[in-house]
Amino acid sequence: MHGLEPGDVFLADCPARLAVEVIADKWAVVVLWGLNDHARRHSELIELIGGISKKVLTQTLRRLQANGLVTRTDYGGVPPRVEYDLTDLGRTLMGPIRQLTEWAEANGEKVLEAQEGR
Repeated sequence: MHGLEPGDVFLADCPARLAVEVIADKWAVVVLWGLNDHARRHSELIELIGGISKKVLTQTLRRLQANGLVTRTDYGGVPPRVEYDLTDLGRTLMGPIRQLTEWAEANGEKVLEAQEGR
């Protein structure tokens, strides 16, 4: 039999669907990738990513933190110094994100052509 059945991985109550919902956010994968090399401050991520507002970045970081993918470390001081980094769980996504990036590089032009109706 083909198709989805109760208990299949992408139904509402399955962990795979939760995982897809966590990273399907417009900015989640970009923010995660921005933390790939090392911990970064909020302002560093804004500059690195480009096109994301401070508010949206803050919301994205909070959501990723709530899902156990990112840590927030507050070093205190004046001015305040806060850094974000990937957790071990967050690091497990770097391979799939790398594969998605490679797919986008190989197929991005075809997607743009399809969107333009060529």
